Amino acid sequence: MIQKFQRFGGAMFTPALLFSFSGLVLALSIVLTNPIIVGNIANEGTHWYNFWKIVEAGAWTIFNQMEILFVVGLAVGLAKMSNARAAMEALVIYLTFNYFLSAILGFYGHSFGVDFSQEVGGISGLKYIAGIKTLDTGILGAILLSGLSVWIHNKYFNKKLPEVLGVFQGSSFVVIIGFIVMLPLAFLTAIVWPKFQLGISSTQEFLVASGVFGVWLYTFLERILIPTGLHHFIYAPFIFGPAVVESGIVIAWLEGLASFANDPTPLIYQFPEGGFALHGNSKVFGSLGIAIAFYSTANEDKKKKTLSILIPATLTAMLAGITEPLEFTFLFVAPMLFFVHSILAATLAATLFSFGVVGDFGSGLIDFIGRNWIPLMYNHSDMIFTQIVIGLIFTCIYAIVFRFLILKYDLLTPGREKDEEVKLYSKEDLKQKKTGKNLNLSPNYIKASGYLEAFGGKDNIESATNCATRLRVLVKDSTLVKDDIYFKEFGAHGVVRNDRSFQVIVGLSVGQICEEFKSLL
Repeated sequence: MIQKFQRFGGAMFTPALLFSFSGLVLALSIVLTNPIIVGNIANEGTHWYNFWKIVEAGAWTIFNQMEILFVVGLAVGLAKMSNARAAMEALVIYLTFNYFLSAILGFYGHSFGVDFSQEVGGISGLKYIAGIKTLDTGILGAILLSGLSVWIHNKYFNKKLPEVLGVFQGSSFVVIIGFIVMLPLAFLTAIVWPKFQLGISSTQEFLVASGVFGVWLYTFLERILIPTGLHHFIYAPFIFGPAVVESGIVIAWLEGLASFANDPTPLIYQFPEGGFALHGNSKVFGSLGIAIAFYSTANEDKKKKTLSILIPATLTAMLAGITEPLEFTFLFVAPMLFFVHSILAATLAATLFSFGVVGDFGSGLIDFIGRNWIPLMYNHSDMIFTQIVIGLIFTCIYAIVFRFLILKYDLLTPGREKDEEVKLYSKEDLKQKKTGKNLNLSPNYIKASGYLEAFGGKDNIESATNCATRLRVLVKDSTLVKDDIYFKEFGAHGVVRNDRSFQVIVGLSVGQICEEFKSLL
């Protein structure tokens, strides 16, 4: 079961990777149409204003169609075969469900406690999805329906029908089953979801009212679950909705950014929900402190090599908010440090919140600057200054605590290994080892080939997929999988092992490596 959850979480991250660019463009558009920041050129009606509003409209694409994005993205990531067809099927089934639900509410909405004549948005509980007026089941509904669609696809896509019914095989059969299932499911949703929306509203009020402790607990769970790959299930309901705000923190923040920026009222009063998006601060400030501790405790003869490992991993964490390449350099050799890291990350977020820092700080410096600091600088520079000062204090705390623990317990963090370091295979090494031919092999192909051999060859692979930084592989016989050191020869930061399920910590190039890996199968 844990393997299925991990695969699900990895698939969920794929569409989420598209949010960063669109969010930055939205923030830039909002800044450049604010007369307070850029002057009269940004007044409404000017060509400058009109141009950036057009750009802003395009940038909303990802967020306005987020449900469809997840329906398609999850299907691509979860389908065991014919992924493109699975995505098409999931989209058709999801739209069918919403058309059913819209028609049901149009006729019988009053019977379910829904006033379907209301305008969408606000407290109506309604939303337009692909032009369909329906209940706002949000990202949760999209995820559940996509998962159901993929299950139907995996079970029935290859179902052989009698020759006379051959035209209904494959995708047609999957959609037919989905059509039949969606009708009663739409009725059930009309009965249950309005009550669930009331429950969500109560939960939101509780979480926001829980204040500092709620922020601490949320951040701690988001960090401590990273080794399992289940942290997606912690942050997704908050960031993408509806744990503390119906549309999710990302969309709510961008929708209100112009208003937040122009209103001098402290942001903690305007958007207290933003306290649940402070977990990125540990990625920026904590990662720097961890790197300082590792470098300062490395053996003198390995400091230069340690620095060459730490610089890209730390920059990736600080700029993009992808921390796994750094965290997995010490997770397995010193799990105590990861627990301490989770405690410090939660304490940093809770401290920031107690000092009035809120916003959309779930990622790295690129998003900090583009989606928060620049738009907010005019009226909320004091909050930004407070955030930076507290963050740098925690950088020092991280460095001191990690250094103390590393030296006290003689932890084998990077640069303190007892054995000789094994070099990465070069292109020429792999050419000679694999084929003996003079092939022009890409670095991603080399790594994929190395990982495939480490897993015992293609005959031992049952399935392969990836999330943001991990190659996730399910093998048939785990005894054929080689030791971690072999994976590290090909650039892996570590390997998570759980029976037949493996996660190779690769880094941001994992998408390309996964494609090469699959091509080798």
